[in-house]
Amino acid sequence: MLPKISKNKTLRRILSAIVFLFLLYVFFLSIKLIGITCKFLGKDVVKHFLANTSSPLIGLFVGILTTSIAQSSSFTTSLVVGFVGSGILPLTFAVPIIMGANIGTTVTNTIIAIGQIKWRSEFKRAISAAVVHDFFNILTVLVLLPIELKFHYLLKLATWFSAVFENMGGVKLVSPISMWVKPVAKFIELFIVHTLNIPKPWSVIILFAISLGMLFSTLIFIVKFLRSTMISKVEVMIDKYIFRNGAIAMGLGFLVTAIVQSSSITTSLIVPLAGAGLLSLEKAFPFTLGANVGTTVTALMASLVLTGDGQTAALTAALVHLLFNINGILVFYVIKPLRAIPLLFARKFGEVCEKKRRYAILYLISVFGLLPLIVVLIRR
Repeated sequence: MLPKISKNKTLRRILSAIVFLFLLYVFFLSIKLIGITCKFLGKDVVKHFLANTSSPLIGLFVGILTTSIAQSSSFTTSLVVGFVGSGILPLTFAVPIIMGANIGTTVTNTIIAIGQIKWRSEFKRAISAAVVHDFFNILTVLVLLPIELKFHYLLKLATWFSAVFENMGGVKLVSPISMWVKPVAKFIELFIVHTLNIPKPWSVIILFAISLGMLFSTLIFIVKFLRSTMISKVEVMIDKYIFRNGAIAMGLGFLVTAIVQSSSITTSLIVPLAGAGLLSLEKAFPFTLGANVGTTVTALMASLVLTGDGQTAALTAALVHLLFNINGILVFYVIKPLRAIPLLFARKFGEVCEKKRRYAILYLISVFGLLPLIVVLIRR
């Protein structure tokens, strides 16, 4: 009798693992499809904005807007590196664009948190875990941008470091998640956009709607699955191993993001965990900071691929991204009294959104869309 019970238990665990991996795959696939459709709609706009930035301050909002459209700071900073390397974009304008890209990349987290808007308590935890990334980046920009505009601190430091790495050979990283997800995403894109022969932009809008539907539905199932079948085990794993302390969480965030080449993917993973009550805001925070640093690897590799006179300038731009994130960590994480500020803002925002959930949608639309678009159009 006992062996039979044990066998059934093992079978249930295997089936649970398969179901969870399938949900996770569809979750990644939906993020990839959203990125494809956003780039489909806005790639030319992104390039136009980046190549025609008129001032350093406008560059900040251009960075927010273009990264929100592209759903990837790696995409924006890699373009910036290429433009700097080819002489299209001055380094002084590139620095605030990179800062803005850091803010814009968190839009995916907020979208995913809104997927849990139906349940007040879960939404409160999810939106807090999402926007702590925003508040950290915004606060870091508020501190470092005035210093940079006045003294060019980051630019000078990056220029000094670039001399050390100059003339190194480029290395091309391959994201394993992209390898698994990209073929299916490409098939869905080709089927909807080309095979069905639906005229644009309707085919792209349909693809975007399907992507959001996949994202929100998988989020609902993932959260329910975690709460019903794995909650106790996941809690033990998170507390004892994965997020045991800030240094481990930060290191994990860096490593995973450097491998998958997308901070949006890695930080989005923790939003449903936070919503389900498996991960506290204090433990999610250092993980997002590590992901912030990890996402700079793509632009660094892109700069090392370049050759000739443009390599130094491109490498300097990529190093600015790295140094910006490291300096932000030194200010708003290493200094404990200041560490409490982004956590406090995120927690309070979550409390407000729990009572009036429409504020989260207004925040998403205004911070990542309307505000930077209005500023860029007015000041051009």
